[in-house]
Amino acid sequence: MTARSALRRYMLVAFLTWLPVGLTMAAMVLLMTERGLSLAQVGLAVTVFSIVTVALELPTGGLADVVGRRVVLAASAAFTVVGLALMSVSTTFWMFLAGCVLKGVARALSSGPATAWYVDTLHAIEGRDADLKPGLARGGVMESVALCAGVLAGGAVPLLVPPSLMLPLAAPPLLGAVAAAVLLVVVVVALPEPAHERRSVASVLREVPATVGGGLRLAAGSALLRRLMPAAVASGVVLTGVELLTPGRLAELAGTAEQGSLAYAVVAALGFAGSATGSALVPRVARLAGGSVGGAVVGTVLAALSVGALAATAGLDGLPGMLGAGLAYVALFVGISLTGVLCLELTHRAVTAAERTTVTSTSSIALQSGGAAANLALGVLATQAGLSVAWGTAAAVMLASALLFVRMPAPTGSSPAPAPPARSGSG
Repeated sequence: MTARSALRRYMLVAFLTWLPVGLTMAAMVLLMTERGLSLAQVGLAVTVFSIVTVALELPTGGLADVVGRRVVLAASAAFTVVGLALMSVSTTFWMFLAGCVLKGVARALSSGPATAWYVDTLHAIEGRDADLKPGLARGGVMESVALCAGVLAGGAVPLLVPPSLMLPLAAPPLLGAVAAAVLLVVVVVALPEPAHERRSVASVLREVPATVGGGLRLAAGSALLRRLMPAAVASGVVLTGVELLTPGRLAELAGTAEQGSLAYAVVAALGFAGSATGSALVPRVARLAGGSVGGAVVGTVLAALSVGALAATAGLDGLPGMLGAGLAYVALFVGISLTGVLCLELTHRAVTAAERTTVTSTSSIALQSGGAAANLALGVLATQAGLSVAWGTAAAVMLASALLFVRMPAPTGSSPAPAPPARSGSG
């Protein structure tokens, strides 16, 4: 396998991993309420999804480091197929809850293995000094393109499905299940990796906790990773704060909830396009900023200024307010994407293949922890003090996180590169 072939496979898997998420994003809550769930039940189901995802992040990351990336990615695709197929036919709260549990397992399983496979494969081909930025950036582009295309398609498909055939809102999760089935085939066929030693179930159960513990010790003991974790928390605060407060702001500007929903779908798609743009700009920005750390600072400051712009324009009405919110939202995702890809590259340079997925799962938990804090604090702050204060607080948190990159320690991870992956007929 060549580096070019590995990149193509990684980009395809990145696209197919996030396409089901995009396809179901616009329709899922509406499908639940259409099938008779109350908003409280919808909120409970979504909360269970988040709890399952966070609870399994580290164990599934350790599992991928022990048994291999391909096995875990295939399992994630299979859980996604079953979960989304179940959601498309669910008629009760308990059926939807089961679907959310399956989706949570799938999300946790998919957190990190694809990127770890690409980094391991590139190291095997080009050595540990291989430049990771171009490949990781293109993977980020494909994720954002999948979300952008998926949210637009998922919003349009229900309008094209005859009600006599099926409930139109059930079509997006069904399409998501089909996309996940395609991902399952691609992962099994197109992601060769070094053969892993056959292990008994008892052996795997012993090794996974040990691997998780080793990854956590590394994250706590590495000066660089100790800086990157709070940076991920700050990104989680900003992302969740914006996603929590923007729909209501756009509904207020548009005049009705229905028009606000449409406006948010368009703005969300533009945000994903901005994220793709940010990922594509990563190599150039890093080069102009003098390296990955400088590029991450640029992205962090841009994101902070964008949220600050949202705070500054919170008092505008009508078209000026809509345009200001939309432009700030797009710029925010450009900045967040720049920072995210470069922090991911720094993380992979600081770890070895033995704990690669575990440590990236730790970063994911940090991001989600920031999101949980934003959910608890920014909604209350917006209600009591207004949108400007809530968004201004999020902007201050993000801007302060730029200080974490000052005199950032150099990555120190080093280990022998894994053996070259076996060639496959599709390579």
